[in-house]
Amino acid sequence: MSSKSIKKILVPLDGSKYSMEGLHEAILLAKQFGAKITGLCVIPLTPPVAMPGLQTPFKSYMTDGAAKFMAEATKIASRNGVNFQGKLIYGEASTEITKFASDKKFDLVVIGSRGRSELKQLFLGSISNAVVHRSQVPVLVIK
Repeated sequence: MSSKSIKKILVPLDGSKYSMEGLHEAILLAKQFGAKITGLCVIPLTPPVAMPGLQTPFKSYMTDGAAKFMAEATKIASRNGVNFQGKLIYGEASTEITKFASDKKFDLVVIGSRGRSELKQLFLGSISNAVVHRSQVPVLVIK
């Protein structure tokens, strides 16, 4: 990373304090390098526990929540003069984040060290830890 410029930064967002801190750090970097930021929210396909018949309300609830904090992230980036694009996808978070970063040729992933407390039960293990270990793209973890 030191020998190349940072032009594309991926910031996984889940609405948590830590993911928003990751966004703020990414904004500082984007301003320094003239980079663009993509905020990525990965929504699980199923509820954390088996709830027959609740997949549709769960997906709708998660999508609505993601749209709200993605709109806030867009405002924050805009106020700071940084080009920001929000993206919602569905799947398993760490897998989708690392695949998206690699496929779209990002220069850096900036991720919060922890997620939303309400969402912790949705994932087995730490998303940021899994991204650090799986990613082919450099990862900056914000504590």
